[in-house]
Amino acid sequence: MARIVRGGLIQAANVKEAGETTEAIKQAMIDKHVKLIEDAAQKGVRVLCLQELFYGPYFCAEQNAKWYSLTEKIPEGPTTKLMQELAKKHGMVIVVPIYEEDITGVYYNTAAVIDADGTYLGKYRKHHIPHCHPGFWEKFYFKPGNLGFPVFQTQFCKVGVYICYDRHFPEGARALGLNGAEIVFNPSATVAGLSEYLWKLEQPAHAVANAYFVGAINRVGHEKPWDIGEFYGQSYFCNPRGQIIAEGSRDRDEVVVADLDLDMIQEVRNVWQFYRDRRPEAYELVSSTQA
Repeated sequence: MARIVRGGLIQAANVKEAGETTEAIKQAMIDKHVKLIEDAAQKGVRVLCLQELFYGPYFCAEQNAKWYSLTEKIPEGPTTKLMQELAKKHGMVIVVPIYEEDITGVYYNTAAVIDADGTYLGKYRKHHIPHCHPGFWEKFYFKPGNLGFPVFQTQFCKVGVYICYDRHFPEGARALGLNGAEIVFNPSATVAGLSEYLWKLEQPAHAVANAYFVGAINRVGHEKPWDIGEFYGQSYFCNPRGQIIAEGSRDRDEVVVADLDLDMIQEVRNVWQFYRDRRPEAYELVSSTQA
């Protein structure tokens, strides 16, 4: 029998404007996502990923220490605990992007991975941290990730995570493949303009180069008061051949669903022997060259 897993991606607009308290903003977004997770469960989703920094706006549009109050410990924090309960309730793997506090003043852009029985499996910390105009001041908020490129064995498949800006760097995408990922999720917050043409180019290329499925998630809408651009949604799944097999809208909350035939991974690797033919001993320059 084919190994088919129903995957889901949640894209959603921010609920409240930045002038509200961080507590009110966070609670409103969590309440919205609880309903969307319920919707995903009703659609039969077994492996689900939420968008980057899902319980708030993309606050990196400004540099303001008030947003540090959104940080939580992982897995001890309330959001991880809530998502463990929901994962167990729905029998669903959930990838949960959270603004993580390691120690006071040391914060990461992180995703917790929770198995379908509610077990916390571990976390991935975003490696590549942008800091550029206009409105992507992430080094003010996050340290670069330091946990490598883990792959998590869930009840349904092997899951890897790469977060937003990470997708521009093929090295980590390859590491996730070498570590055994069958599905790589990329929760993001990206706006129309300079990088939009890359949205459906880079990640299908990662899927082809590494013969795994990719789930790419982007939020929707304009976020006030910054309005750095339109978060254009279009969350999608692509298969190991780089084909987009399910895609969300540009401008509305949505659960994007696709049935992922994991047997395709072996089929594609039997044809395109990239792992057999790669020459890591010849790539020393890639790993050793310093800027």
